[in-house]
Amino acid sequence: MKYKVETVCAFLTDAVSAWKNVECIAIDQRSDVHADDPYFALVIDVYHRGAIPHADRRRKAFGDPGAFETATGRSKDRFFLSSIPVRIEYKSVRRMDAMLDHPMDHIKLLKNSGTYPLYRLMTSRILFGSSGWILHVREKLGSFPEGAWEALRYSFSSKMEHYLEDMGAALVSGDPYFRLVSEAGFIHYTAATLFMANRRFEPSHREIDAVLRALPKLPDDFLGPWETFLRDDTDSTPSRRRELAELMARSVLSLG
Repeated sequence: MKYKVETVCAFLTDAVSAWKNVECIAIDQRSDVHADDPYFALVIDVYHRGAIPHADRRRKAFGDPGAFETATGRSKDRFFLSSIPVRIEYKSVRRMDAMLDHPMDHIKLLKNSGTYPLYRLMTSRILFGSSGWILHVREKLGSFPEGAWEALRYSFSSKMEHYLEDMGAALVSGDPYFRLVSEAGFIHYTAATLFMANRRFEPSHREIDAVLRALPKLPDDFLGPWETFLRDDTDSTPSRRRELAELMARSVLSLG
């Protein structure tokens, strides 16, 4: 299976790198796990300096892809190749450069999208590069401005507090849907706030828990409520979960 995955990856790299305007091809760390993992997929980022081929041409270049679909705006292709799930995202070098040259001008975008795209830029394995662009980008990411970290930390912590308030409202109203949505938003932005406090970009959702536990800077009383909140425990009442969330929020906000 490993050989099959490597063969598909090499084929895609050869096909995409032949297109005009392709600057860099990188593969997400998630694609290095064992192919029997239920989350497995080849997740590939293609950074380009101009137009990329139309969807029909891309599909032909990929050989005989199964279940091929492309996102509106041509920013992402999803398909199967030799039974391997493939996800390819197309990203503009110009937009990436603008964001990294002036990150404070793009805080609104980053606070809505999160910093996971920057994490991928920093950590993905390089399959192809037409120049040293990706290496210069990683240098910039290594000196991400203090003001940007703090602006994102403030934004994420504010969202954490808003979702905490929504949890309370859902508890009073007895609305189970609103409660679940509020809990999901709360735990997401609690983690995001801690990553910003540690000056770390956010990994993928499935990696958040493991990576968060290893962060060097965590409140002393945080992990206990965090673990209890995440536990699939039928005895945990909405009221108790709201209490745990408040404990976590207080500890995160008190972190220097």
